[in-house]
Amino acid sequence: MAITRKILEEGHELYLVNRGNRNDGLAVLLPGGVWNRPKEIRVDIADEREAAERLDGLTFDVAADFIAFKKEQLERDYRLFRGKVKQFVFISSAAAYQKPVLDYRITESTPQVNPYWAYARDKIACEEYLYGLYRDEGFPMTIVRPSHTFDERSVPVGVHGKYGSWQVLKRMLEEKPVIIHGDGTSLWTMTHNSDFASGFIGLLGNPRALGQAVQIMSPESMTWNQIYGVIADELGVELQAVHISSEFLAAAGGHVYDLTGSLLGDKANSVVFDVSKLRRLVPSWMPRKTMAEGLRETVRHVKNTPSLHREDPEFDAWCDKVIERRQAVLDSLRQA
Repeated sequence: MAITRKILEEGHELYLVNRGNRNDGLAVLLPGGVWNRPKEIRVDIADEREAAERLDGLTFDVAADFIAFKKEQLERDYRLFRGKVKQFVFISSAAAYQKPVLDYRITESTPQVNPYWAYARDKIACEEYLYGLYRDEGFPMTIVRPSHTFDERSVPVGVHGKYGSWQVLKRMLEEKPVIIHGDGTSLWTMTHNSDFASGFIGLLGNPRALGQAVQIMSPESMTWNQIYGVIADELGVELQAVHISSEFLAAAGGHVYDLTGSLLGDKANSVVFDVSKLRRLVPSWMPRKTMAEGLRETVRHVKNTPSLHREDPEFDAWCDKVIERRQAVLDSLRQA
């Protein structure tokens, strides 16, 4: 959404390949009170035959895929956009980096291996496919690796249910204990989507970005204790934190919540990103929001927007059960 707004504000011609299920917020109010909307190619990109028909005769400076998770989806993109684009951008993920990391500073050269999370391994396979196309025939690809990017619609937290973060905020407001994985001292990086957008757009049409993987995220890191502390402070409540090991949570999540991947393969690890490559490629890029500022804005928006209050009683009950189990273990250890 932030990229769409910024591209339209800068006066570029934008097409969205869109199924049309969500059209809220696509119009942008430009200086002078003029509304602008992107052009839409309304089709399900998974329907390759129909997509090819809708794209027939069109060419683009850049095409970007934000939703591909499997190599097969990029193979489809290649067939659809080969010869039609000067640059193809694939959104990968920083989750693909080595877990656990052997160097706290993560660069684009950090090895990609994640035995804990199929999602990360699939992203690695996607990247390898694109690198092969670039080497073999010069397919003009650029790979972007974001970390934890967020906007005003969802507060980023470490452990949540199927419906996002609202139930965690609701527990805080009700003064119930909230689970923080590990001891809360590992470092994490979150990036507001407006800052991601400015870095992303700086790579578009940038010849030095072809054949490259570039990570886009805030250069800032905070501990999970600090992150939850900012959220609680903005809600005006005292944080009732319960620290539980990531291994315990992964086992307790079972098949209902994939915490093995999202914690052991991602959030349980301290991450500090080196964004010097992005700054070389996009010298004008500079993040405008600190992590704390972005978190506070998002908490306020979610709290004051009832349509975002999607409750998750199943996750709420799961939290209570896991906290009880953790307390039972502590009690038994004390008795021993």
